[in-house]
Amino acid sequence: MPLILSGNVASATAAAYEVANSCRFNDDDTAFLSKTFSGDGTHHDKGTVSFWVKRGELTDEQGIFTAGSSDRHLIRFETSGNLSFRANADSFHLITTQLFRDPSAWYHIVIAYDTSQGTEGNRVKFYVNGTQVTSFGTETYPSQNLDIKLGAAELNCIGKDSEQTTPYLDGYLSEFVYIDGTQLDASSFGEFDSASPTIWKPKDVSGLTFGTNGFYLDFEDSADLGADVSGNSNDFTVTNLDATDQATDTPTNNFCTFNSVLNANVGKNLTLSQGNCKAANAGDSQWSAAVGTVALNSGKWYWEAKTVDVTNAHNHGVLSFDRNNSWVNTDNIMNQDGYSGYYNADGGETRIDNIVSTSDFGTFADNDILGFYLNCDDDEFTIYKNGGSHVSATSLGNGKIDVAPVICHYDSGDSEYNFGGCSAFTISSAVADADGYGSFEYSPTIGGVDYFAICTKNLAEYG
Repeated sequence: MPLILSGNVASATAAAYEVANSCRFNDDDTAFLSKTFSGDGTHHDKGTVSFWVKRGELTDEQGIFTAGSSDRHLIRFETSGNLSFRANADSFHLITTQLFRDPSAWYHIVIAYDTSQGTEGNRVKFYVNGTQVTSFGTETYPSQNLDIKLGAAELNCIGKDSEQTTPYLDGYLSEFVYIDGTQLDASSFGEFDSASPTIWKPKDVSGLTFGTNGFYLDFEDSADLGADVSGNSNDFTVTNLDATDQATDTPTNNFCTFNSVLNANVGKNLTLSQGNCKAANAGDSQWSAAVGTVALNSGKWYWEAKTVDVTNAHNHGVLSFDRNNSWVNTDNIMNQDGYSGYYNADGGETRIDNIVSTSDFGTFADNDILGFYLNCDDDEFTIYKNGGSHVSATSLGNGKIDVAPVICHYDSGDSEYNFGGCSAFTISSAVADADGYGSFEYSPTIGGVDYFAICTKNLAEYG
């Protein structure tokens, strides 16, 4: 079950090289990057693609890197969650048995090819988190000396299919590199931590030889997310991406989002989007919920939510987890022990551990922003509205080990969240926590007490 438990954050302290930014791709926005190269470049029977990816929505095919407006060559996630590298017409197809279905994790993927190799198994090599993939469900290699279209004088797309109108990627990409003319292994892009040898971490790739059509997208320029920083000026054109899609959720500092796998609801899952920071119910007259990717049991934590439409009921708060792979009383998530939140269907009613209060918020309007302050150390939960009026409560955990953020909807409506790494709603203040992490509309510090963004850097120190 994909979930970051408190204490499982060694990767946050392992990285010497820090990755500053990623780019969020929301498939509903039909967001992608594209470039048609003017020439074929260095060598198109040899090349390497390296990227870090954190998935959002897990259903449907999702294009990652595709080249060719016809008879394309492509890297994509399949509907079942496998990773594939294939040709539309050139009869090569490799698809992993490994599934990539953890929306709480950053994966490092390298696909390196040299079709001049006489041994077909050496013509394409997959690496995931530093380890070469040796098990494939489909394993048909390219013919010898076949030119691969990635990086060639063709339409190249990142985040979508170059030939079809779909599929689009949903999730985050970071440190996207294409090496033109050289088959490299994963050690050129990452390394195992010397103190924690199971942890794979990024390396600085700026000194690599990229080749003529090679590029390196670091997503550090929010005004130009397709900027190539390899020195080759192979910039990509941006489509349906803007500055709000630049994220600080990265392989070296992984932020909480909602979990598109974990189901804690009556009825069906909420539909998640915007990097799993937006939740919507389709309007089927039943409760549906989504839970955060991080379970907390110590420290002080902050996040924000905006309810776009308050016509129907929305609960916002935290939910207890017993570490036996089940959420407490999932048959009645709204009124269970261990649930703490804000119930907005009745003019500002709050529910804290099944205790109802109606006097703290008063009227709750569309687009009000709630700030959540979870104090695991003192067993307190405080909610602010628009940085002002608030309600506090104690004894939220009821003896449970872990709690996580939760959103619960009835019937229809959207809620947009900001966990600090990437926000589903536009913020103007850009307030960081006391350690400089996250970007929020309101301050994570209240009453002189510092609360922190839910990310692996902070979990390593306070969690």
